[in-house]
Amino acid sequence: MTPRKKALFILGSPNQTSQMFQIYQELKGDFDGYFTQFFPHSRLEKFAVHIGLLENTIIDGRFRKKSEDFVREHNLNYDYGGFKNMGKYDLVFMCTDAIYPEVARRSKSIFVQEGMVDPLDIWSKWVNKMGLPAYFTGTTSLNGSRNGPDVYCVASEGYKQHFSSLGTQADKIIVTGIPNFDHCQSFLNNPFPYRDYVLVCTTDMRETFRRENRPEFIRQSVKIAAGRPIIFKLHPNEIWDRAYKEIVALCPENTLVFQSGDTNHMIANCTELITQYSTVVYVGLALGKPVHSYFDVDELKRLQPIQNGGKSAAHIAELARQFADFKGSGPEFLRQYQARSVAST
Repeated sequence: MTPRKKALFILGSPNQTSQMFQIYQELKGDFDGYFTQFFPHSRLEKFAVHIGLLENTIIDGRFRKKSEDFVREHNLNYDYGGFKNMGKYDLVFMCTDAIYPEVARRSKSIFVQEGMVDPLDIWSKWVNKMGLPAYFTGTTSLNGSRNGPDVYCVASEGYKQHFSSLGTQADKIIVTGIPNFDHCQSFLNNPFPYRDYVLVCTTDMRETFRRENRPEFIRQSVKIAAGRPIIFKLHPNEIWDRAYKEIVALCPENTLVFQSGDTNHMIANCTELITQYSTVVYVGLALGKPVHSYFDVDELKRLQPIQNGGKSAAHIAELARQFADFKGSGPEFLRQYQARSVAST
């Protein structure tokens, strides 16, 4: 009897974990799935974890706890770092290419874009030019540009161009759409009890060592709302007490603040969306909401994830099945895979 194939899914934030789980659900009939939280690879990364420097990143702290809780609740196989089955995985799915660990090097690897990446500032450009690890930026600005995994599954043609311009081979990249952002119309039918408000979605910049003038952002949000009701949805990684006190000090008394709950449903019910650096802005754009972002909105429209009725996980899974049996490189596989796709249409 032929043994079942094995796939390792590297988890990160709740959004990354959700996307990987959806792909696994499509593949579990053919693969034994294993899961690991994003983990340190080099001695420097391990030392940073040891001294607590990465508590507010996907490599440690509350993100690791949430992912491991998710694995337990769903009775999934956990293989931290992929060490139990090192060299035995047929596929490794990566939620970021900031590192390219040994378990991925000894298998076929597939990068799945999570969503938006941070803006490319002067420091990020320098890190990219010097070929340093992407995590040296302290942001996600170089995520998707490291050219490590064999195949890159991305949200749109705009993102394919973006990642290839920063260093990933264009012939490694395929536009599949990304789970969680490919069927935004489905969010319109929801149980969230509030309607007709301005929604403000914040970002965990301070928790990830980036500068932010939060009071000024709150003031600008109040100005945009112009007397309309306001709801703040905090990033799950933010320090609640600090953020809540700042909001209530500067906003009208009827302002609501949430840190949990379905952000997509909140966006579906709002009249206008204000964001900083958050992928959820794409939900607002897909639903035709007026949006505000620290990014240029016209550029966001160019990068907008494709809407395919929620089929991205199934598309990625089918690609993965075929790639697992393919004898050759990622670019060679994608040329044949895309040629077959065109021929069948």
